[in-house]
Amino acid sequence: MKKYNIAVVGATGMVGRTFLKVLEEIKLPVENYYLMASAKSAGKKIEFMGKEYVVEELCENSFDKDIDIALFSAGGSTSEKFAPIAASKGVVVIDNSSAWRMDPEVPLVVPEVNPDDIKWNKGIIANPNCSTIQAMVALKPLHDKYKIKRVVYSTYQAVSGAGLAGYQDLENGLKGEAPKKFPHPIAGNCLPHIDSFLPNGYTKEEMKMVNETRKILGDDSIRITATTVRVPVFDSHSESINVEFYNDFDLDELKGVLASAPGIIIKDDPENNVYPLALDAAGTNETYVGRIRRDESVDSGVNLWVVADNIRKGAATNAVQIAQKLIEIWNEQ
Repeated sequence: MKKYNIAVVGATGMVGRTFLKVLEEIKLPVENYYLMASAKSAGKKIEFMGKEYVVEELCENSFDKDIDIALFSAGGSTSEKFAPIAASKGVVVIDNSSAWRMDPEVPLVVPEVNPDDIKWNKGIIANPNCSTIQAMVALKPLHDKYKIKRVVYSTYQAVSGAGLAGYQDLENGLKGEAPKKFPHPIAGNCLPHIDSFLPNGYTKEEMKMVNETRKILGDDSIRITATTVRVPVFDSHSESINVEFYNDFDLDELKGVLASAPGIIIKDDPENNVYPLALDAAGTNETYVGRIRRDESVDSGVNLWVVADNIRKGAATNAVQIAQKLIEIWNEQ
């Protein structure tokens, strides 16, 4: 079997280190790994795959060597600068920032949902927003079966989604210290404010969910609204998703559609207090769905509770799974 060379850009960050964990779990046919980061982190040593790697400084010449895939998690401005450079050298970039997601020339991919979109990449593939990814895993099989008319998202997002500084704000806030990352204390609090506010009153995070959902499902007619909330949880995003369909459904059949869909684990036994929990999802790669019940206020609606680890499935795992699919496509050619 042909082996490939993979670069991890932003290897010392929260998502970058999770890239490495997931790569150790999902064994890809790789000859060489190259770990890259900013000048500040260059020279650091990281234990990975039983070897010690020295982190290289990311620069314009970093992709002059033989690299097939580059996993980027180094921020939007870094991706805007370096992803085109990498792509020009024949590297396929899988980018975790928001820089390329809505570019019509760039596929936005969740492997369980739209893997065929990988095939039309022109050197850059975008990883969706963390809160969008887990929603798509749950909604795609339902859209295929019943056709979605409208979605109402209400999210309860972990502080790790704001990076290490967000994590530290909760840790320090529990000790009574003032916040440094968030505009208000997060300990014992909920902040209906993720990313910056836009002129329409929504936040960027909320509009990401609206726009990315339509792009991934390939349907601009879906009516979508979202409220995204930061909650005092370290890891894993939870989402209440209300869906209205054009077609009626049998609830047991709908549950079966979800249960047979890739990447989903059903936890839906409320009589025994079984439903998806952030604590249970943390450290795993699956999307958990429960509290599945008919919305009795409309003719054909359902409520779902969807939980996933935002650093894994919401970022690193999804990117590595894209790389896995990409290699499969190459090997079939």
